[in-house]
Amino acid sequence: MSGGRLLLLAPMAALLAAFLLAIGGLIWGSLVRGGLGFYAELLTDPIVLRVLWRTVWIAAATTLLCVLLGYPLALFLARSRHRNLWLILVISPWLVSIVVRTFGWMVLLGNRGVLNTTLRDLGLIDAPIRLLFTPTAVLIGLTHVFLPFLVIAVLSSLLQQDRRLEEAGRILGGTRWQVFRRVTLPLSLPGVIGGASLALLMATGAIVTPLLLGGLRDRMLGTQIYTEIFQVFNFERATAMAVILLVVALLLVAPLRLLEARIRRAQEAA
Repeated sequence: MSGGRLLLLAPMAALLAAFLLAIGGLIWGSLVRGGLGFYAELLTDPIVLRVLWRTVWIAAATTLLCVLLGYPLALFLARSRHRNLWLILVISPWLVSIVVRTFGWMVLLGNRGVLNTTLRDLGLIDAPIRLLFTPTAVLIGLTHVFLPFLVIAVLSSLLQQDRRLEEAGRILGGTRWQVFRRVTLPLSLPGVIGGASLALLMATGAIVTPLLLGGLRDRMLGTQIYTEIFQVFNFERATAMAVILLVVALLLVAPLRLLEARIRRAQEAA
């Protein structure tokens, strides 16, 4: 291997070593402090199981919403002549802190927020609709945070496609829907799955948005870990929960990664 490639691999190796060291230390610390019995206690605790289930379904629902909203947006960007301008608008939320964005949703969704005030002024409601500190608010906030990641992943996949394949489909008599269903969508699936994996992984470990929009009642595992560390000061319990969160995230993402690899192999073979 040439010296140039070794220099390129060095930063990657350093990041990988730091990651493995941190994960190994986390797992080792949880086993030393609590042992396997502590994990069994946590996994039989009804409160922890309820938080774990809420984490899984909110992360899955967020990913699904990102796919449903992000794919049409990415397709529009791929076909637009002003792609760069629209792309700047899509990623512009990244210029603002996630805390600021979340507080913005609190202003919009509160009982005296913009949404409830507008609906009441229009005479559509008599009493405020409870949106803040609910799973619905968490879903809205997480979708807003992670949507650009999926849009960029799908857009990259769409831009790599050979447009002549779509033109050939139209020449052969296919409608726009048929060409999309049989050509565009299958070829863009790796990008969809890659973006969905990223959104699912980040939504599983989200802390700030669920904490501010969901409150202390509808906790996710990330916010529960935050509470155990900074409010209860129970580091042993927090460490074990962090390992459980890591395993759950891997179990959720692994099937998607395997599916993406299988689709890529099938496309390369074709």
